[in-house]
Amino acid sequence: MNVKIDEDLPKNLAIILQERGYTVDTVFQQGMSGWKDPDLWETIQEEQRFLITADKGFGDIRVYPPGTHSGILLLRPDRDGIKPVTKLLESVLEKYDLSIFSGSITVATPRGIRVRHKR
Repeated sequence: MNVKIDEDLPKNLAIILQERGYTVDTVFQQGMSGWKDPDLWETIQEEQRFLITADKGFGDIRVYPPGTHSGILLLRPDRDGIKPVTKLLESVLEKYDLSIFSGSITVATPRGIRVRHKR
């Protein structure tokens, strides 16, 4: 599965995902830091990548309708910082293969996961 990590997430997430067999690019590595969401989204769609982000804007199903893209995982830890977001992603990866979230918008919190599929 091809994954794109947004610039608002720690770089160590790429290593965690690669160790689990995912093909990962980051917004930072590709020189896309600071891009406006619509421009970034267009590129992500061209690359057919699953987006992992903490940007709540990408959780809007009216703008990013499930079934029209490769999928979005929105990480919402209770606290800011590298450790909480890393722990949250690791928790998700312990329980799920990200491919089951393809085409959906998935919101992960320390209390659980909510998945929005195509209607």
